[in-house]
Amino acid sequence: MDSTRLLRSSHPFTFTLSPPITKTRHYSLSLPSRKLFFMLKSSANDVAPFDDAAYEAERLSLDAKARQTMAEEASNVTEDPKAWKWVIRKRIWDMMEARNIAQNPRPVHHRIPNFVGASAAADKLGGLEAFRVGNCVKVNPDSPQKQVRFLTLSDGKKLLTPQPRLRTGFFSVLESEMLTPGTMKEACTSVGVAKHGRPIGLDEKIKVDLIVIGSVAVDPRTGARLGKGEGFAELEYGMLRYMGAIDDSTPVVTTVHDSQLVDDIPIEKLLVHDVPVDIICTPTQVIFTNTSIPKPQGIYWDKLSPEKLGQIKILRELKRRIERETGQKLPCGPSEKLPPTARRGANLVGGKRK
Repeated sequence: MDSTRLLRSSHPFTFTLSPPITKTRHYSLSLPSRKLFFMLKSSANDVAPFDDAAYEAERLSLDAKARQTMAEEASNVTEDPKAWKWVIRKRIWDMMEARNIAQNPRPVHHRIPNFVGASAAADKLGGLEAFRVGNCVKVNPDSPQKQVRFLTLSDGKKLLTPQPRLRTGFFSVLESEMLTPGTMKEACTSVGVAKHGRPIGLDEKIKVDLIVIGSVAVDPRTGARLGKGEGFAELEYGMLRYMGAIDDSTPVVTTVHDSQLVDDIPIEKLLVHDVPVDIICTPTQVIFTNTSIPKPQGIYWDKLSPEKLGQIKILRELKRRIERETGQKLPCGPSEKLPPTARRGANLVGGKRK
């Protein structure tokens, strides 16, 4: 770029040129609109039927491995500056199991925990003005938010849901007109999203009106939230910011059991990519947090480990695109030990590897 010097500004996708010219660039990323195993709308002669059992068995196996790795990480965090998060998570998971608040899948350790009254909390969310007037709702794929996904579809809204651990790609979109009454409940499960959803890429033009995320613990006084510790909610939020699908005004809601409300999340220890919540729905109440915690502005590459980047293809493609367009190498975060993921979907046809 001749003698012009390129500097990063505070926004993760904004670069400042020196001499003083400011230029914001947007980078599109073209992705295939269909993965092979999603081609269920094609003729039966083109592709084998989707194998529900094989998909679910592999998902459960991989999730078990991921939880085991997280358990190992949680037992070795005494020197980790994020150790305090694991202390709170373990306390909540242990309490939910001990008091039998937990629901299947159990045990709830190293999960977004399912809980007694999850449907009632979802109904509270369904009564929110932000939900009633919204056209597109992003909902996490975890068990306690299954009823939220159902309410979204049954109300005729567009459902945006991430593919589990971003293994197979990015987000999938589902709409009620894509479904029959018999497949709507199925579409609220991971298998159903794989069968009936339309995968999208970062170049999709979409506006999200409400974000629903799962939590292990949340502070109703501040809106500070802890997930299960893998950071996918933060990555999903960052990518939606990159797409222009959301902004600071987009409400973030979580549904939890009342016993998951805590008062000991130190906001001064939160990281720049941690996502706060605006509204908490429990089986018994709706809490507006009026959070003052800043929301992430995008993907913070200096916080993203090479291992996490190596697991998520769409992030690697995005990083290469930005580096190619700017001629500048993006920073990388410190190394970390991660749970395993799998290449799944594009290689899975009829339940068998190609």
